[in-house]
Amino acid sequence: MADPLASSPGLIAPSTGHSPFARASLPSIPSSTSFTSFPSTSLSCPSSSSPYVTDHPRSSLNEALGGAQRGQKLGDAEPRGQTLEEMYSAPENTLEIEVRDPRTQEFGRRMYTDYEIVCRTNIPAFRVRYSSVRRRYSDFEAFRDILERESSRVNIPPLPGKVFSGRFSDEVIEARREGLERFMQIVAGHPLLQTGSKALCPFLQDPSWNASHY
Repeated sequence: MADPLASSPGLIAPSTGHSPFARASLPSIPSSTSFTSFPSTSLSCPSSSSPYVTDHPRSSLNEALGGAQRGQKLGDAEPRGQTLEEMYSAPENTLEIEVRDPRTQEFGRRMYTDYEIVCRTNIPAFRVRYSSVRRRYSDFEAFRDILERESSRVNIPPLPGKVFSGRFSDEVIEARREGLERFMQIVAGHPLLQTGSKALCPFLQDPSWNASHY
């Protein structure tokens, strides 16, 4: 027997539950409506543009927003992304200080350990962008004394304490290296010392630095 519902177009078979196969009639869409104004989701881009730049022309954004949002500001519609130049350019101010590579020197019965100070920066207060010098603990002591004489407005941090036994062991040398690095990072990063100290830049960057000159 033929199904009477099959011969009646536009009718929907009754459903006793929420069947995923139940059909619903859709509203008609005017023939004048066009979907071609929406932006493409393709990942390809012209050779003259970068896939990392999220800026879009104002006209294409207004088309994508539709009539209801056509008057909305561009900044509110979509956040501005970073350009390649912004992502890969150097920060405005950089300063990296490392105290590394401790070496124990021996001259007859005398022994001491010196450390390499590496400075990387683009701050104009420093004469060169990259430098590497070697300083011993007594140099750090003299340098700190100079800083205290130069500025009464800056609280100069302490150096790691002196060690009277086992001072050439690996553990003691590493602990002192870490303390000296923290000291130099604080001192070199202080804006008043960068502009007001005559000894800071030479101590960091001059291989022939001499405390008696200050």
